[in-house]
Amino acid sequence: MKDSRPIDFSARHESFEVWFQSPLGRALLASQRCVLDRKLNSLTGARQLQIGLSHRLPLASGTDFVQRIITTPTWSPNMPDGVAVCDSDELPFPNDSVDLAILHHAADFSRDPHQVLREAARVLRGEGVMALVGFNPLGLWGVRKLISRHHQGPWGGRFMMRSRMEDWLRLLGFSVESSATYFCRPPIQKRSGSISTRESFGKANIVPVGAYYCILARKRVPAPIQRGVSWRKNKVISLPGAVGASRDCVNRVPSNLETSNHSPEF
Repeated sequence: MKDSRPIDFSARHESFEVWFQSPLGRALLASQRCVLDRKLNSLTGARQLQIGLSHRLPLASGTDFVQRIITTPTWSPNMPDGVAVCDSDELPFPNDSVDLAILHHAADFSRDPHQVLREAARVLRGEGVMALVGFNPLGLWGVRKLISRHHQGPWGGRFMMRSRMEDWLRLLGFSVESSATYFCRPPIQKRSGSISTRESFGKANIVPVGAYYCILARKRVPAPIQRGVSWRKNKVISLPGAVGASRDCVNRVPSNLETSNHSPEF
């Protein structure tokens, strides 16, 4: 029988953050940092926003942005500057105020993942970039998620199809610029936290069975439709006999018959 109790996402957030301190978690985070550093290092702008589960897991720290903001769902003492405590599906930022939005497993650990994407799209300015990182349900990590009996670490999150996330982004007015999976290491903890050369450079997997996917999408803003010229009736010059000519205008022009009757006699 399926458990109908509400999911305690705050407990799952904390468990996932602790899991990143394990050898496998550190290796996964290092791979994600390599991927995002390579994909986003050429971007510049005013504000970079990372929407995630912890302010202790910063990403894309090498980008050239004036301000970097990280959101976290829970408050903790001694938080540094630039951290906002809020839920991922309700951001306290105005519309069109961010140049780059990074969603670090935010949709995986939310009651409403679609709303998370809508909020990120709302605060992102036109032609801004969104980097979406989430767990891939295909491959060994997806199998581990299905057979796992507990919900600690990454196994407490949603593993949503990459194609589904791409469809959601397109519905929100984005164009997908790149999409691939990464990190083919099996979900097994090892004593050594070393990362292979392939993983350290964050190369995409040829077969889409990596542990996580990274989607880069750009927010497209349609060109405004120009209104037609608003013609005022008193500024329109009607031609005699033309379609739409006013009766007064026609009456002011004498007909051939009137002209012949009033012509002078010689």
